Amino acid sequence: MSVLPSIIPDDRLAGLSNEDIVKYSRHILLPQVGPKGQERLKAAKVLIVGTGGLGAPLALYLAAAGVGTLGIVDFDFVEASNLQRQIIHGVRDVDRPKVASAQDRIRSINPAVDVVTYNTRLTSANALSIIEDYDVVADGTDNYPTRYLVNDACVLLGKPNVYGSIFQFEGQASVFYAKEGPCYRCLYPSPPPPGLVPSCAEGGVLGVLPGIVGTIQAAETIKLIVGGGDSLIGRLLLFDAWEMRYRELKISKDEACPICGKRPSIHELIDYEDFCGLTQGDGEEPIEDICATSLKERLDAGDRIQLIDIREPHEQAFAPFPGAKYIPLGQMARRVGEFDEQADAVFLCKIGQRSKFAIRALREAGYKGKLLNLRDGVNAWARDVDPSLPQY
Repeated sequence: MSVLPSIIPDDRLAGLSNEDIVKYSRHILLPQVGPKGQERLKAAKVLIVGTGGLGAPLALYLAAAGVGTLGIVDFDFVEASNLQRQIIHGVRDVDRPKVASAQDRIRSINPAVDVVTYNTRLTSANALSIIEDYDVVADGTDNYPTRYLVNDACVLLGKPNVYGSIFQFEGQASVFYAKEGPCYRCLYPSPPPPGLVPSCAEGGVLGVLPGIVGTIQAAETIKLIVGGGDSLIGRLLLFDAWEMRYRELKISKDEACPICGKRPSIHELIDYEDFCGLTQGDGEEPIEDICATSLKERLDAGDRIQLIDIREPHEQAFAPFPGAKYIPLGQMARRVGEFDEQADAVFLCKIGQRSKFAIRALREAGYKGKLLNLRDGVNAWARDVDPSLPQY
């Protein structure tokens, strides 16, 4: 059991106004929170990395709880497809920066919260300078490079990292705090091979799932600030929304962890894209891409082109690509004999990521023909060539 005192020192507390007492009375009536706990929330500074599915409920509930300063980091813009789960944004916010939309919504809930926006990608160059000003970091990201970056920055700065992740119907939550227990690297020493785990944009996600997991993150953040309660430090909470089941795994600190172990070898932030295998390796042949309009021109000109669609059958059902042959990614290497090396092969997926792995698989199988990747995938074709197809 990890029951911790508050991470907010008493010398930062500045009392509550009568307005505060009215606004937060339901907190103050709880003996575990009380006036002092609410003062700590008022004095706290929390950084939320990402204002998407997880960051949305995090920001809403921490603002409503009276956290004094909320920092929000995101470089993205609101899209219509976000609204199924990212409840901090609305229809009128489509095409706005997510941090601007989130800031407006936070202020509509609690104008007393100081909202600090960072309309930028969190990187090795800026992470330490941004995170050092905050008491807690809540990680609402959806990619491995940023998760490792947030973890390492928090370990180096001695900050707790409230973690959450989601995919399809399943979610995870924990608190990684190297001063008191394991860090993210203790649980996941290395990332999965690139492309093995699809993103939510490719694999989908049940809309309510990030609300559940993000709210768990908000609860863990509040407990760290107020003090007391059994923290998720050293525990990984697993949730399956489809089966409606919770499971829990114990996490031990890895004494050989390269950043929080007894003899750490990582003393500064690294290149996390390279660490996660997302940069092109030395000697690796680059993947050539083709934009949707150029592909259309070549098809109209009658060029010999093989269109290979590697998407899942249900994707093809509602957004079919005319003239494409369906070959699942897992069958690519053993079906190499079906390709014509005299004709260029153009690979299609939703956003042009999974198709890259199909190209690599064919190369490894010894295929010598020309391979092209449709840049930004079928969504680009729907956007730039055939608006009758849905972007999804």
